[in-house]
Amino acid sequence: MQRSFSELVQKCLQNQNQNQSFILLLRRYIHGNHVYRISLQKEGEDEEWSNLTWALTVNQGGYRTEIALSEAGAKPNAYTLLHLVRASTNLGLIPFGQQLHTYILQSGFGSNVFVSTALLNFYIRIDSLKDAHNVFVEMPEPSVVSWNSLISGYAHSGQFRAALGLFLQLERSDICPDAFSFTAALAASAKLSLLRLGESIHSKILKLGLEWSDVVANCLLDMYGKCGHVKEAIRVFDNIIDKDVISWNSMISACARNRKLEQAFGYFRNMPEPDTISYNELINGTAQFGNIEDAIRILSSMLNPNSSSWNAIITGYVNRDRSWEALDLFTRMQAKDIEMDQFTFSSILSGIAGLAALKWGLLIHCCTIKYGLDKSIVVGSALIDMYSKCGQVKNAEMLFQSLPKKNLVTWNVMISGFAHNGNFTEVIKLFKQLKSEKDLKPDGITFLNVLLACSHNQVPLQVAIQYFESMIEEYGIEPTAEHCCSMIRLMGQRGEVWRAERMISELGFGSCGLVWRALLGACGACGDLKVAEVAAGKVIELEGHNEFVYVIMSNMYACYGKWGDVCVVRKMMRDSGVRKGAGCSWIEVENVIPASSMME
Repeated sequence: MQRSFSELVQKCLQNQNQNQSFILLLRRYIHGNHVYRISLQKEGEDEEWSNLTWALTVNQGGYRTEIALSEAGAKPNAYTLLHLVRASTNLGLIPFGQQLHTYILQSGFGSNVFVSTALLNFYIRIDSLKDAHNVFVEMPEPSVVSWNSLISGYAHSGQFRAALGLFLQLERSDICPDAFSFTAALAASAKLSLLRLGESIHSKILKLGLEWSDVVANCLLDMYGKCGHVKEAIRVFDNIIDKDVISWNSMISACARNRKLEQAFGYFRNMPEPDTISYNELINGTAQFGNIEDAIRILSSMLNPNSSSWNAIITGYVNRDRSWEALDLFTRMQAKDIEMDQFTFSSILSGIAGLAALKWGLLIHCCTIKYGLDKSIVVGSALIDMYSKCGQVKNAEMLFQSLPKKNLVTWNVMISGFAHNGNFTEVIKLFKQLKSEKDLKPDGITFLNVLLACSHNQVPLQVAIQYFESMIEEYGIEPTAEHCCSMIRLMGQRGEVWRAERMISELGFGSCGLVWRALLGACGACGDLKVAEVAAGKVIELEGHNEFVYVIMSNMYACYGKWGDVCVVRKMMRDSGVRKGAGCSWIEVENVIPASSMME
């Protein structure tokens, strides 16, 4: 005879004493979500399902959940299921939430917009956007909250184009976007620097009368700042009646990130009560575009600088190829017991990777383990990049395999590591794995590394062309000048620079000096003097007198025995005041780098 559901619930409650973590879980549950057993039951709701909300949640789903859900005699209402899904979301009870989803579909509550939106948020919380999208698609009439949840889910996961695509679908639907819809779309536009789309969204905000919302106005400020449109950011700022701290900081950031440091300092001085973020924006802008010593003085003037304050200067040093000074600042930061975060380690590891200073890299790796950050995506990706650039690809691969979570950056740095170390087989193997990953797909950087691997391993040109065409046709990625340069180098290695000249025209890079320099270098490698003369003329036309052009052409004329032309080129160098710089090389010996130079 089948046991009554009440007996099952009682058994679940009795078994809680066997679980040592029950008290801790219970406290977390009560603190974060209140006691659902008290608050859930409404008039007309079956008491057994009210008890299930309590009993199954504290038992964290699992086998008992399956039994209870299948043997429950009474049918729950939407309100109960809604809170069960929310409980599993807030407590991270993944198996419980998935079992609930199955039950919801079987019991016919999938069409309930509130229950489905709760499921949508559950899958977003566990980073399963594909499942979240499937729930959304199956909703008969999604509400604006449903739309907003998925749009913001895509934006928070870094899938900004997907977020904007969904926002545009929302605009074409019968649902009217609200302030939250616009802020999510503005944030995605800002991340992609899509100024025209941002302006279009701004015009719709004005049409709906939402510009008076401080949250919306601050997002507009941020969007214009990140798109480099400071004048429009100032107009938005001036129209805000009640400016809050976020408004002022957004304005300081807009000026500082666009090299308008004097204006940034002006807003800082006029700000009623600057906070740590205000100082950090000034430090960041000054470290990037101003005198880095001024950034250090601002840091010294702060009463309570945080890790972001120090990180901005470390990043500034690294970006200026002053990584040894970045390391010195890092050691000072450690001596002062400043709390280091994942961005501290990411920045300093980037500097170490540029120096190929393996011993320092090993020391920093130990620090990340001490801080418990070695398994984070940001730090893990930086460690993989550092080991790859220090030639320790095996260590990089071990780290890659050990990371519990990987984003597209993680995949790209590992593919790049194999590519730069000449392992084409592993590049293609990893590339194929990435294509089958859920919620991830290759981007322009991925294909750039695949093409690089092709050039390092004498892969047939047609294979490289297939990857290039797949990038454009299958993934819809617009080729950049860097992609074009990679293809030119490949064609040069195979002695087919005539195809490269035609490709430059077809892709619309005729006015880009970078690709013509790549073509000139490819001609030097394969000895095609005719195309080289065309490329050299284009480089001089677009970039002026360049030592690279004269050296390549002088060497090529010499190879062909055209000594008269060699003399002409060298005379042109002297007349133009162009001199060939000295080559420089260095190696690390006991943490000291003795620089040496030689004329080539």
